[in-house]
Amino acid sequence: MNTPIAHSGVWALTLIMVVIVSWFLYRYLAPKTWREWAGAGVVQAFIIALYAEMYGFPLTIYLLARFGGLDRTNLNANLWSTLLGVGETGMMISMTLGYLLAFFGISLFFKGWRQVYKALSEKKLVTDGLYGLVRHPQYTGLFIALFGEGVVHWPTLFSIGLLPVIIFIYYRLAKREEQKVTAEFGQEYLDYKKQVPMFIPRRAQLLPYFDQLGTK
Repeated sequence: MNTPIAHSGVWALTLIMVVIVSWFLYRYLAPKTWREWAGAGVVQAFIIALYAEMYGFPLTIYLLARFGGLDRTNLNANLWSTLLGVGETGMMISMTLGYLLAFFGISLFFKGWRQVYKALSEKKLVTDGLYGLVRHPQYTGLFIALFGEGVVHWPTLFSIGLLPVIIFIYYRLAKREEQKVTAEFGQEYLDYKKQVPMFIPRRAQLLPYFDQLGTK
């Protein structure tokens, strides 16, 4: 297929983005056990596949054009632009929405990381702030960021396929982490676990949280 694809072939930018995002991944997820390394490895594969298609070789577009019957005369490296036929406007909309979700997820991730880092240094159970909404705000933030970049902003066959795998891996990892915390804090953590959901906050918990933010 010889049809040129807009916004592709910039491999230097691909390498820069993979290195930057991967550094943040390993800096703040800080895998220790082999299970944590396995989870981080899948996220790493997601990152490489995403940016390789975003700035390098748009494999998803080529495959869908070859086997899915896409119009080969009006192709864009962004899947939403091609599928919906909205060109650069569609790409800008998906990019804006995707970045908003990504930055929101990253902010949750870092805020949760700061809370748990402080709690670890003080050797206490953290149950306030974001941990009053969900038991694993770092993972919730990670899921939102990956969804924003890999589904809303720049969907590919690999990013859409890997996202459920990542969620499952970190669900299993979160369950194992909870076993360790239960062994350390006992009934205190079991009571907390009954009141606070794992990844998705309840509406009844969101309103008091935002009210508290508004009073600060």
